[in-house]
Amino acid sequence: MSQESLTRLLADLHAARLRTWDPAALQVNIDQRATLVETADPEAWVKAGDTVEPFVLKDVEGGDLTLKGLTANGPAVLVFFRFAGCPACNIALPYYERALQPTLRALGVPLVAVSPQVPERLGEIRTRHDLSFKVASDPDNTLGRRFGVLYTADEASQAAQRAKGAFIGDTTGTGTWELPQPTVVVIGRDHVVRFADVSPDWLVRTEAEPVIAAVRALAAVPA
Repeated sequence: MSQESLTRLLADLHAARLRTWDPAALQVNIDQRATLVETADPEAWVKAGDTVEPFVLKDVEGGDLTLKGLTANGPAVLVFFRFAGCPACNIALPYYERALQPTLRALGVPLVAVSPQVPERLGEIRTRHDLSFKVASDPDNTLGRRFGVLYTADEASQAAQRAKGAFIGDTTGTGTWELPQPTVVVIGRDHVVRFADVSPDWLVRTEAEPVIAAVRALAAVPA
């Protein structure tokens, strides 16, 4: 099993920003993440024991991914991320390819990375990193909303984007400011959530090891 740390990789990203970003822009980023942590409502988040109702995700390669199909032979793992151009997501998804996907593949457990971004724009992250797991769009943030993991950028962050002529709704194709917080969910064949980890700070994300442990426990496979 890989001992690589996603926490360390994301800390390195932040350290690089401390060295290179304009201080005002950096402060907006730091303040937004702090606000999301302070205002988080864990009671609203998806959690172990919840029953997942049927859903449909749009595979960037074409076609639909359904709850029934993903869990037909056992558990499935969903990783929610923001959008294809998100720097932290471009660190996290390749990490999951290296540290999580080999074990899940060996166990026959599907891994799906989920973003609200429209499929036509989302597929680039899969191609860029040659990801072997599925990448799928959650149209209109439907599943993210059901799981209680969405956030909307604060006014300072919105103003900073507008000043650059940008709008995240244009980037994602959703037309809104809503994005999912980094979230990992393990769903059993019975459609019951067996593991859920949500981080309101997008520079804090789930390591591979607890996900593997949850899947092994659910599949009753010796560690």
